[in-house]
Amino acid sequence: MDYQFQPLGDQAVVIDLGNEISHTVHEEVQTLSNLLEEHQPEWMIEYIPAFTNVTILYSPLFIHQQTKQTDALPYDWVCEQLRKMIAQNKRTKVPEPRTIEIPVCYGGEYGPDLPHVAEHTNLKEEEVIKRHLNGDYLVYMIGFAPGFPYIGGMDETISTPRRDDPRLEIPAGSVGIAGSQTGVYPITTPGGWQLIGQTPLQLFQPEEDPPSLLQAGDKIKFTSISEKEYLAIKEGK
Repeated sequence: MDYQFQPLGDQAVVIDLGNEISHTVHEEVQTLSNLLEEHQPEWMIEYIPAFTNVTILYSPLFIHQQTKQTDALPYDWVCEQLRKMIAQNKRTKVPEPRTIEIPVCYGGEYGPDLPHVAEHTNLKEEEVIKRHLNGDYLVYMIGFAPGFPYIGGMDETISTPRRDDPRLEIPAGSVGIAGSQTGVYPITTPGGWQLIGQTPLQLFQPEEDPPSLLQAGDKIKFTSISEKEYLAIKEGK
């Protein structure tokens, strides 16, 4: 594993694992995240995986109390502990990814920006939907809002820039496109992605453990459903 450390304030370290969004770098991020999840160092407050790095928040006070370090910065001590952990666990493997199926009702009131995406890409709306369904999707990270998945693997031919005028309120479950990525809004929130459909699934349920249906590393399979099917699933029938 190739990596570099960078300080983030006086209570966090960023471990950079690459400089491009790719499956290879993503696997390194997942491997490191899995390692931290397994070992749960006492000095670690939280770890946050992203596209190409993992940020680790730590407690300088705990480190000082437990190690009696007076001549070394907590940051340097944490970096040394992380080096040892990574070196001793070279065989750590990422669990097999889950495949989550997400039903989507495309177009109409559920996907008001589908006509714009079709116009921008010089495709018919039906072709945009078809190509969106056939993507090779991977959840790279969760961010922006609770449970919001940044999903790579969309067909580049339907890439469309964000809206010039973001909406103040986007319904939970809305499926959107922003550049070459696609994503699903887990809660009602402002946003500027191009909305092409909506899923009846609840992606974020704070009372559940974990609260997010999707996790980094998951594979996604979108399926097309009718409005009748959408309402039936929504109502739990």
